[in-house]
Amino acid sequence: MATNSEDIKIKQRNKFFLSKNADIFFGDIYKSYQFIVRFFKEAFSAPFEFKELINQCYNVGFKSLPLISLTGFITGIVFTKQSRPSLSEFGASSWLPSLISIAVIRALAPLVTALIAAGKIGSNMGAELGSMKVTEQIDAMEVSGTNPFKFLVVTRITAITLMLPILVIYTGLIGMLGAFINIHQNELTSFPAFISSAFKTISFLDIISSVFKAICYGFTIGVAGCYQGYNAQNGTKGVGNAANVAVVLSMFMIFIEEMVIVQFVNAIR
Repeated sequence: MATNSEDIKIKQRNKFFLSKNADIFFGDIYKSYQFIVRFFKEAFSAPFEFKELINQCYNVGFKSLPLISLTGFITGIVFTKQSRPSLSEFGASSWLPSLISIAVIRALAPLVTALIAAGKIGSNMGAELGSMKVTEQIDAMEVSGTNPFKFLVVTRITAITLMLPILVIYTGLIGMLGAFINIHQNELTSFPAFISSAFKTISFLDIISSVFKAICYGFTIGVAGCYQGYNAQNGTKGVGNAANVAVVLSMFMIFIEEMVIVQFVNAIR
Protein backbone atom coordinates (compact mmCIF):
# COMPACT_ATOMS: atom_id res chain seq x y z
CA MET A 1 0.00 0.00 0.00
CA ALA A 2 2.85 2.39 0.86
CA THR A 3 4.52 1.65 -2.46
CA ASN A 4 1.32 2.37 -4.39
CA SER A 5 0.86 5.63 -2.50
CA GLU A 6 4.42 6.73 -3.30
CA ASP A 7 3.94 5.84 -6.98
CA ILE A 8 0.79 7.92 -7.11
CA LYS A 9 2.58 10.90 -5.55
CA ILE A 10 5.45 10.58 -8.01
CA LYS A 11 3.06 10.46 -10.97
CA GLN A 12 1.17 13.50 -9.69
CA ARG A 13 4.44 15.37 -9.17
CA ASN A 14 5.62 14.53 -12.70
CA LYS A 15 2.27 15.50 -14.15
CA PHE A 16 2.38 18.83 -12.33
CA PHE A 17 5.97 19.41 -13.50
CA LEU A 18 5.10 18.73 -17.15
CA SER A 19 1.97 20.85 -16.95
CA LYS A 20 3.91 23.75 -15.43
CA ASN A 21 6.63 23.56 -18.11
CA ALA A 22 4.01 23.42 -20.87
CA ASP A 23 2.32 26.52 -19.44
CA ILE A 24 5.64 28.38 -19.34
CA PHE A 25 6.52 27.31 -22.90
CA PHE A 26 3.24 28.37 -24.49
CA GLY A 27 3.16 31.48 -22.32
CA ASP A 28 6.56 32.52 -23.70
CA ILE A 29 5.35 31.93 -27.26
CA TYR A 30 2.35 34.17 -26.67
CA LYS A 31 4.50 36.87 -25.07
CA SER A 32 6.90 36.68 -28.02
CA TYR A 33 3.99 37.10 -30.41
CA GLN A 34 2.80 40.18 -28.48
CA PHE A 35 6.36 41.53 -28.50
CA ILE A 36 6.64 41.20 -32.29
CA VAL A 37 3.20 42.75 -32.87
CA ARG A 38 4.13 45.68 -30.64
CA PHE A 39 7.38 46.13 -32.58
CA PHE A 40 5.55 46.55 -35.89
CA LYS A 41 3.05 48.95 -34.32
CA GLU A 42 5.79 51.09 -32.82
CA ALA A 43 8.07 50.89 -35.87
CA PHE A 44 5.52 52.49 -38.20
CA SER A 45 4.18 55.14 -35.85
CA ALA A 46 5.63 58.58 -35.07
CA PRO A 47 7.84 59.84 -33.56
CA PHE A 48 10.81 58.07 -35.16
CA GLU A 49 14.13 57.77 -33.37
CA PHE A 50 16.37 58.36 -36.40
CA LYS A 51 19.39 59.50 -34.38
CA GLU A 52 19.36 56.41 -32.18
CA LEU A 53 18.73 54.20 -35.24
CA ILE A 54 21.84 55.57 -36.95
CA ASN A 55 23.82 55.05 -33.74
CA GLN A 56 22.67 51.42 -33.54
CA CYS A 57 23.47 50.86 -37.22
CA TYR A 58 26.98 52.09 -36.51
CA ASN A 59 27.31 49.76 -33.50
CA VAL A 60 25.86 46.78 -35.35
CA GLY A 61 27.52 47.30 -38.71
CA PHE A 62 30.78 49.22 -38.53
CA LYS A 63 31.96 47.81 -35.21
CA SER A 64 31.39 44.26 -36.49
CA LEU A 65 33.59 44.71 -39.58
CA PRO A 66 36.91 43.53 -38.05
CA LEU A 67 35.47 40.25 -36.78
CA ILE A 68 33.39 39.72 -39.93
CA SER A 69 36.39 40.44 -42.16
CA LEU A 70 38.66 37.99 -40.39
CA THR A 71 36.03 35.25 -40.26
CA GLY A 72 34.97 35.67 -43.89
CA PHE A 73 38.56 35.69 -45.14
CA ILE A 74 39.47 32.54 -43.17
CA THR A 75 36.26 30.82 -44.30
CA GLY A 76 37.13 31.38 -47.96
CA ILE A 77 40.68 30.07 -47.53
CA VAL A 78 39.75 27.04 -45.42
CA PHE A 79 36.86 25.95 -47.65
CA THR A 80 39.10 26.24 -50.72
CA LYS A 81 41.81 24.15 -49.08
CA GLN A 82 39.27 21.51 -48.06
CA SER A 83 37.64 21.34 -51.49
CA ARG A 84 40.79 21.16 -53.63
CA PRO A 85 41.81 17.52 -52.84
CA SER A 86 38.33 16.18 -53.66
CA LEU A 87 38.18 17.97 -57.02
CA SER A 88 41.79 17.07 -57.86
CA GLU A 89 40.97 13.37 -57.59
CA PHE A 90 38.58 13.77 -60.53
CA GLY A 91 40.80 16.21 -62.44
CA ALA A 92 38.30 19.00 -61.91
CA SER A 93 40.46 21.63 -60.18
CA SER A 94 39.30 24.18 -62.74
CA TRP A 95 35.81 23.96 -61.23
CA LEU A 96 37.09 25.20 -57.86
CA PRO A 97 36.13 28.89 -58.34
CA SER A 98 32.59 27.90 -59.34
CA LEU A 99 32.25 25.57 -56.36
CA ILE A 100 33.54 28.18 -53.94
CA SER A 101 31.26 30.90 -55.28
CA ILE A 102 28.18 28.69 -55.00
CA ALA A 103 29.03 27.60 -51.46
CA VAL A 104 29.96 31.07 -50.21
CA ILE A 105 27.16 33.08 -51.82
CA ARG A 106 24.36 30.59 -51.24
CA ALA A 107 25.15 29.28 -47.77
CA LEU A 108 28.40 30.17 -46.02
CA ALA A 109 28.22 33.97 -46.12
CA PRO A 110 24.65 34.28 -44.73
CA LEU A 111 25.06 31.50 -42.19
CA VAL A 112 28.50 32.44 -40.88
CA THR A 113 27.58 36.13 -40.63
CA ALA A 114 24.33 35.36 -38.83
CA LEU A 115 26.01 33.06 -36.30
CA ILE A 116 28.68 35.65 -35.56
CA ALA A 117 26.02 38.34 -35.21
CA ALA A 118 24.00 36.10 -32.87
CA GLY A 119 27.03 35.59 -30.65
CA LYS A 120 28.28 39.18 -30.69
CA ILE A 121 25.27 41.41 -31.28
CA GLY A 122 22.46 39.23 -29.91
CA SER A 123 24.23 38.64 -26.60
CA ASN A 124 25.11 42.32 -26.36
CA MET A 125 21.47 43.33 -26.86
CA GLY A 126 20.29 40.83 -24.25
CA ALA A 127 22.90 41.92 -21.69
CA GLU A 128 22.51 45.65 -22.32
CA LEU A 129 18.73 45.74 -22.14
CA GLY A 130 18.76 43.22 -19.30
CA SER A 131 21.03 45.41 -17.19
CA MET A 132 18.81 48.42 -17.90
CA LYS A 133 15.76 46.40 -16.91
CA VAL A 134 17.06 45.08 -13.58
CA THR A 135 18.49 48.49 -12.61
CA GLU A 136 15.10 50.09 -13.38
CA GLN A 137 16.49 52.42 -16.05
CA ILE A 138 13.67 51.37 -18.39
CA ASP A 139 11.10 52.28 -15.72
CA ALA A 140 12.82 55.64 -15.28
CA MET A 141 12.51 56.31 -19.03
CA GLU A 142 8.77 55.64 -18.85
CA VAL A 143 8.42 58.05 -15.92
CA SER A 144 10.33 60.76 -17.83
CA GLY A 145 7.93 60.49 -20.76
CA THR A 146 10.20 58.58 -23.15
CA ASN A 147 8.91 55.48 -24.91
CA PRO A 148 11.58 52.92 -23.94
CA PHE A 149 10.26 50.26 -26.32
CA LYS A 150 10.57 52.54 -29.34
CA PHE A 151 13.91 54.01 -28.25
CA LEU A 152 15.59 50.77 -27.13
CA VAL A 153 13.89 47.87 -28.91
CA VAL A 154 12.62 49.21 -32.24
CA THR A 155 15.91 50.91 -33.10
CA ARG A 156 18.00 47.82 -32.31
CA ILE A 157 15.82 45.35 -34.21
CA THR A 158 15.56 47.69 -37.20
CA ALA A 159 19.31 48.34 -37.19
CA ILE A 160 20.35 44.69 -37.28
CA THR A 161 17.65 43.86 -39.83
CA LEU A 162 19.02 46.57 -42.15
CA MET A 163 22.71 46.01 -41.53
CA LEU A 164 22.94 42.21 -41.65
CA PRO A 165 22.27 42.00 -45.45
CA ILE A 166 25.11 44.49 -45.99
CA LEU A 167 27.38 42.44 -43.73
CA VAL A 168 26.43 39.27 -45.61
CA ILE A 169 27.37 40.80 -48.97
CA TYR A 170 30.62 42.06 -47.46
CA THR A 171 31.37 38.62 -45.98
CA GLY A 172 30.75 37.01 -49.36
CA LEU A 173 33.19 39.36 -51.08
CA ILE A 174 35.85 38.87 -48.41
CA GLY A 175 35.36 35.10 -48.56
CA MET A 176 35.80 35.15 -52.33
CA LEU A 177 38.95 37.24 -51.89
CA GLY A 178 40.39 34.63 -49.53
CA ALA A 179 39.48 31.89 -52.00
CA PHE A 180 41.14 33.76 -54.87
CA ILE A 181 44.39 34.22 -52.94
CA ASN A 182 44.55 30.51 -52.18
CA ILE A 183 43.69 29.50 -55.76
CA HIS A 184 46.17 31.99 -57.21
CA GLN A 185 48.96 30.60 -55.02
CA ASN A 186 48.31 27.03 -56.12
CA GLU A 187 47.00 27.27 -59.70
CA LEU A 188 48.31 30.74 -60.66
CA THR A 189 44.81 31.70 -61.80
CA SER A 190 44.46 35.36 -62.77
CA PHE A 191 41.89 37.57 -61.10
CA PRO A 192 39.77 38.12 -64.27
CA ALA A 193 39.72 34.38 -64.94
CA PHE A 194 38.73 33.68 -61.34
CA ILE A 195 35.90 36.24 -61.43
CA SER A 196 34.63 34.94 -64.76
CA SER A 197 34.59 31.34 -63.57
CA ALA A 198 33.24 32.11 -60.11
CA PHE A 199 30.25 34.26 -61.07
CA LYS A 200 29.32 32.27 -64.16
CA THR A 201 27.37 29.84 -61.96
CA ILE A 202 25.79 32.45 -59.69
CA SER A 203 22.26 33.51 -60.58
CA PHE A 204 20.19 36.49 -59.50
CA LEU A 205 18.07 34.14 -57.41
CA ASP A 206 21.13 33.13 -55.39
CA ILE A 207 21.87 36.74 -54.47
CA ILE A 208 18.24 37.58 -53.68
CA SER A 209 17.83 34.46 -51.53
CA SER A 210 21.01 35.32 -49.57
CA VAL A 211 19.77 38.86 -48.94
CA PHE A 212 16.36 37.52 -47.89
CA LYS A 213 18.05 35.07 -45.52
CA ALA A 214 20.04 37.92 -44.00
CA ILE A 215 16.89 39.98 -43.42
CA CYS A 216 15.19 37.05 -41.69
CA TYR A 217 18.27 36.23 -39.62
CA GLY A 218 18.75 39.85 -38.59
CA PHE A 219 15.14 40.22 -37.49
CA THR A 220 15.34 36.95 -35.55
CA ILE A 221 18.54 37.93 -33.75
CA GLY A 222 17.15 41.36 -32.89
CA VAL A 223 13.85 40.02 -31.57
CA ALA A 224 15.52 37.26 -29.52
CA GLY A 225 18.11 39.58 -27.97
CA CYS A 226 15.73 42.44 -27.24
CA TYR A 227 12.94 40.21 -25.95
CA GLN A 228 15.19 38.40 -23.50
CA GLY A 229 16.81 41.62 -22.30
CA TYR A 230 13.61 43.65 -22.10
CA ASN A 231 11.98 40.95 -19.93
CA ALA A 232 15.00 40.10 -17.77
CA GLN A 233 14.46 39.46 -14.06
CA ASN A 234 16.33 38.31 -10.93
CA GLY A 235 19.14 40.87 -10.94
CA THR A 236 22.57 40.16 -12.40
CA LYS A 237 21.74 36.48 -12.77
CA GLY A 238 18.86 37.43 -15.04
CA VAL A 239 21.17 39.60 -17.18
CA GLY A 240 23.53 36.69 -17.81
CA ASN A 241 20.63 34.37 -18.48
CA ALA A 242 19.09 36.86 -20.95
CA ALA A 243 22.34 37.07 -22.93
CA ASN A 244 22.80 33.30 -22.94
CA VAL A 245 19.23 32.48 -23.97
CA ALA A 246 19.33 35.17 -26.67
CA VAL A 247 22.36 33.53 -28.32
CA VAL A 248 21.06 29.96 -28.07
CA LEU A 249 17.57 30.85 -29.26
CA SER A 250 18.89 32.96 -32.15
CA MET A 251 21.17 30.19 -33.41
CA PHE A 252 18.41 27.60 -33.10
CA MET A 253 15.96 29.74 -35.08
CA ILE A 254 18.62 30.59 -37.68
CA PHE A 255 19.13 26.91 -38.52
CA ILE A 256 15.38 26.34 -38.75
CA GLU A 257 14.97 29.35 -41.05
CA GLU A 258 17.93 28.18 -43.15
CA MET A 259 16.28 24.81 -43.71
CA VAL A 260 12.90 26.34 -44.60
CA ILE A 261 14.30 29.00 -46.95
CA VAL A 262 16.56 26.50 -48.75
CA GLN A 263 13.61 24.20 -49.37
CA PHE A 264 11.55 27.11 -50.71
CA VAL A 265 14.33 28.42 -52.97
CA ASN A 266 15.07 24.94 -54.36
CA ALA A 267 11.38 24.51 -55.13
CA ILE A 268 11.32 27.62 -57.33
CA ARG A 269 14.85 27.33 -58.78
